[in-house]
Amino acid sequence: MPVFVSPPPPSRRVWLCAAAGALALASVGAGAAHAATFEGVQFDDRITLAGRELLLNGTGLRAAGWFKAYVAALYLPQRAGSAPEVLAQGGPKRVRLVLLVDAPAIELAKGFDKGVRRNSGAEVEVLRARLARMFELMESVGRVRQGDTVDLDFDPARGTTLSLNGKARGAPIAGDDFYAAVLRSFVGEHPYHKKLKSGLLGTPA
Repeated sequence: MPVFVSPPPPSRRVWLCAAAGALALASVGAGAAHAATFEGVQFDDRITLAGRELLLNGTGLRAAGWFKAYVAALYLPQRAGSAPEVLAQGGPKRVRLVLLVDAPAIELAKGFDKGVRRNSGAEVEVLRARLARMFELMESVGRVRQGDTVDLDFDPARGTTLSLNGKARGAPIAGDDFYAAVLRSFVGEHPYHKKLKSGLLGTPA
């Protein structure tokens, strides 16, 4: 009759290595669950701005044909699927752009200025001086490069701040009406690109 011999129990060292490997895999999985990757760019699904947690509402691509300029992400206190819902929210907000090409910063400034004006109607006169200031801040960057991050942040207590790679440029621009105009340029009636708008709102194109 064959005799079956139980294998010896694994050594403590083997058990610890296996446990460490399992923990490492769990950590990787947890990290992946808290980020979204779009066009090769990773965006955190939650950030903190002005002491408040914001949620990733959506991501989108600014492109013209085959030419890809940047990917964008919209962060809000609560997720929203329409422009009125986005604009109705109080509190801090962020639009993040990650450049996919090298380009003169003035081109980014021109596009931003045109987008805000096209979506502001008669309000553009009230915004004129502040738009000119934002144009100056963007132009002062000189040149943006592939991988650069541009943040357009709104803090109700301070206004709108332009940051390049995490470093603020100039003083904040006052007024929640100004940031509302910024948001309309991305998700309003005449956005930079319809697919970009749909992506930021998390809705089908």
